[in-house]
Amino acid sequence: MILSNRFYSTKACRLKSSAQLLVRQDLPKLAYHKLKGKSPGVIFLPGYSSDMNGHKALALEDFCKSLGHSFIRFDYTGCGSSEGNIKECTIGKWKKDVLSILDDVSEGPQILVGSSMGGWLMLLAALARPEKTAALVGVAPAADYFVTAFNQLPSEEKKTAEETGEWKLPSKYSESGFYSIPYSFLKEAENHCILNSPIPVTSPVRLLHGMKDEDVPWHVSLQIADRVISTDVDVILRKHGQHRMSEKDDIKLLVYTIDDLIDKLITLG
Repeated sequence: MILSNRFYSTKACRLKSSAQLLVRQDLPKLAYHKLKGKSPGVIFLPGYSSDMNGHKALALEDFCKSLGHSFIRFDYTGCGSSEGNIKECTIGKWKKDVLSILDDVSEGPQILVGSSMGGWLMLLAALARPEKTAALVGVAPAADYFVTAFNQLPSEEKKTAEETGEWKLPSKYSESGFYSIPYSFLKEAENHCILNSPIPVTSPVRLLHGMKDEDVPWHVSLQIADRVISTDVDVILRKHGQHRMSEKDDIKLLVYTIDDLIDKLITLG
């Protein structure tokens, strides 16, 4: 299929339409945008402290609209337009957010596209809802990332974080130059680590990673590929790709990858 370049544009601005709110009993409301269309649908899972209005999410929405396939983008609890306080969030709570979107907003099988931390959550969601997961596409997937990065710190730094209840994770994406990660977040995240044993995901998996990623090493994608039991797994490395993989050619690769998966799933279906 030959696709117009307009679907690869990384739009810096677009007219904001009001998001819908998913009301959940005893849980914060989740903001989301849903484009109705054919199956399989596509759901975008943002990275840590990110939201549903990023370049990749908007480009995928335009692409799915052009194909007539359904698409959902949303904000986790405590992020973007959703309710809640990010300082009180955990990997487990964000996993529940993804499952809420899968259960209560999406219809039929879905291709989950997870960016960075969203790649970790996409794997957790696939394990919890295999019947809803048609395929997985990870963009610099950060499986186990916070726990792995913290455990690699010198013992003094780990002790300081435990005593202060906070870990200052350096990041060029934060205005302060770091993310304040609660120590309790790290301990809870340990319950969701998946790279130490086989991952019983059987759907097709595509992992895209930049070799210039200074945040999540590209080797993590190789670990995921090794651990998932699916036999239909591809890892695509971009030699000059950065962590966010938001450049024009990066998004072109992402769109082609999803386009190919949709064709494959329809053929198999």
